[in-house]
Amino acid sequence: MKPCVIPTIERPDPAVVQSLAGHGVATVHEAMGRQGLLDVAMRPIKEGWSICGPAVTSLNHVGDNLMIHAALDVCQPGDVLVITTTAPTTCGMVGELLARQAKVRGVAGIIIEGGVRDVADLRRLDLPIWSTAISAAGTVKATPGWVNVPVVCCGVHIRPGDIVVADDDGVVVVPRETAAQVAEAAAARTAREEVTREKIMAGELSLDLHGLRQYLADKGVTWTTPK
Repeated sequence: MKPCVIPTIERPDPAVVQSLAGHGVATVHEAMGRQGLLDVAMRPIKEGWSICGPAVTSLNHVGDNLMIHAALDVCQPGDVLVITTTAPTTCGMVGELLARQAKVRGVAGIIIEGGVRDVADLRRLDLPIWSTAISAAGTVKATPGWVNVPVVCCGVHIRPGDIVVADDDGVVVVPRETAAQVAEAAAARTAREEVTREKIMAGELSLDLHGLRQYLADKGVTWTTPK
């Protein structure tokens, strides 16, 4: 495919995004049948962040961040900028100035399969960023790539407009078409966990709440006092 920038994408229902934002990555991942979770190499550069928003994708050549600049032109407030490359890299593709542009434009956060630099400045800027590397190695702006095309980021297929949820546990991607159902399943799971939490606070054990005591007995496990 020839290099291109696709300026408009189909974004998900804002109400669905807001609903998913009320749940953590672990809950959404479980609600989606344990799918859509990016590789554990993708980590936040600072703890305590939590974001949820539609993906704008930027596919770049190794050692070149030209299309990140182009992607910022089409990002809208609340979008999550997902950056990857045509081959693995650890170059510092996003630094303070690019991140500052993203924050000014209202980008919810950045997910980058690659490196970031100026990390002390990035943490002070407080734009949520998840990356697979931190490196001072720079990049050029020479080779055209792609904006808003489907990409594979840390093993997960991501299309523009899919919903990205990220927190301290990692990053999960929800396909736009199934996002409403996933949001409902996540809400139901959260409600069940609240009931369980109340029972735990009252002194009950998960061993009994989940029927695990009988399960262990059925498997031949006994509680034995060593002699």
